[in-house]
Amino acid sequence: MISIKDLIQTSWAKLLAPLQLLPGNVRGAIYIMTAGIIFTLAAAFIKELGGEISVFQILLIRQATMTISVLPVIARNFPDALRTKSLPLQIVRVMFAIIAMVGSFLAIQHMPMADATALSFAKSLFVTIFAIIFLKEIAGVNRWLATLVGFAGVLVIVQPETSGVDIYALYAVAGAAGAAMVSIIIRHLSQFDRSITILSYQALLVGAAMLPFGIYFWVWPTLLQWAMMLGIGFLSVAGQFCNIAGYRAGEASAVAPLDYARLVFAALIGFFVFLEVPTWSTILGSCIIIGTSIYSLRSEQRRSLNTKSA
Repeated sequence: MISIKDLIQTSWAKLLAPLQLLPGNVRGAIYIMTAGIIFTLAAAFIKELGGEISVFQILLIRQATMTISVLPVIARNFPDALRTKSLPLQIVRVMFAIIAMVGSFLAIQHMPMADATALSFAKSLFVTIFAIIFLKEIAGVNRWLATLVGFAGVLVIVQPETSGVDIYALYAVAGAAGAAMVSIIIRHLSQFDRSITILSYQALLVGAAMLPFGIYFWVWPTLLQWAMMLGIGFLSVAGQFCNIAGYRAGEASAVAPLDYARLVFAALIGFFVFLEVPTWSTILGSCIIIGTSIYSLRSEQRRSLNTKSA
């Protein structure tokens, strides 16, 4: 008798079979674009819930959904999944992950979707700076110049004036910085901890941290709100799966720039669902941030190739 698990795996394999015939970079591009659509749909749910449901409650349900999704993997590797060589670093990573999620969720709820999405791309700029500071990576003049120009793009979107900067724009930038710090810590952790260990601490500690805040700010959701919150969790899992599959199938330098298609998806949903019209500053700032990020990615690829050939 065929189990439900075997049936799902067989059906999934048949569904993805046509993709296996395509070149790796094409498959990677499809996965990354799909992830962009999925993450944008999750962002739309977050924005729709923002009027009545707090960020902390959304995060609590999202994290619970994601934890349940990965629990079988954690259980199969228990207790080895929780054996880490640096518990303090795992905790610090979770703290920055919370900053990243809270900041980005607040920005999504209170800013136009295109603006919040564009500012999230500042993550790559922060990664450059944090890698230099904490990982002692060497950056040339061109890389520093690209980073500075990229932050100029952030300022174009934020538009700081004498009246002050939009607090939610600052939340978006803080979220991008938090996400960048998570990437830097994962680079370090992956040198001595397994992926399943990093995943386990992310799943368990973020949920535990959100529990008291989620309870304090709890508002009993409607059936539709329940569906959207659970949907955010499942979409997050699906989006991460597509991202991982994309980078596994294609070269990072080829598929990574396609993540910026999320800005197009966000602008379309913002326009048709939330009646948001992107401003010239959002368009210009986005072009600057995306352009400098792609330039930095290409420069890093060339530097890596030169190092290997030396």
